[in-house]
Amino acid sequence: MSKSTAAQRLKPRKSPIQRRSAQTVETVLEAAARILETHGLAAYTTNAVAERAGVSIGSLYQYFPNRDALTVALIERETAQLTADIESATLAESSRGCVLAMVRAAVAHQMRRPVLARIIDFEERRLPLGERNQRVADLIHAALLTALTDKPEAPDLENASLVAHDLLAIVRGMVDDAGEREERDAAALEVRVMRAVDGYVALSRRGSGESV
Repeated sequence: MSKSTAAQRLKPRKSPIQRRSAQTVETVLEAAARILETHGLAAYTTNAVAERAGVSIGSLYQYFPNRDALTVALIERETAQLTADIESATLAESSRGCVLAMVRAAVAHQMRRPVLARIIDFEERRLPLGERNQRVADLIHAALLTALTDKPEAPDLENASLVAHDLLAIVRGMVDDAGEREERDAAALEVRVMRAVDGYVALSRRGSGESV
């Protein structure tokens, strides 16, 4: 299967236009989320989702041609909340305040529905979503770069763009790993992540002797 064909299979068959159609799609997506949370991938079929949502399988297929397309739509729904929180974080007044708000958003994204978040992490790696994942990473990198360069009390860095890339990797790695371990203490995770972030930023300052 070509890359373009694979990508086409992951697209919705049509987008809801009327309010009733949008409500149907949201009902289907929430049914998919709840099946994944309660029964896992083994029970996650389009028939099961349609039954849980209270719609016919034909109605589901009007919007989603297959299970993977449904999964991608669910991923997009969950990611939309994260990106909205990241954009809100850029409104914080200070540089560190911005970064802290972004870390808080990442932790909340993992902890809000932890079982679903872990499965979505797995599905994001399995499905051919490279371009989509890169767009999300670019958005978060841009927000971090703004925090590191344009806000009051921003650190004096040799290479702010590289530091932003590294901070993204640090935060994503620590938060995803905490999710894999099924951690539930969001406050404790936030403290640990900020400790790593603050330490890396401090060592990356111009003249620190450890700058990247």
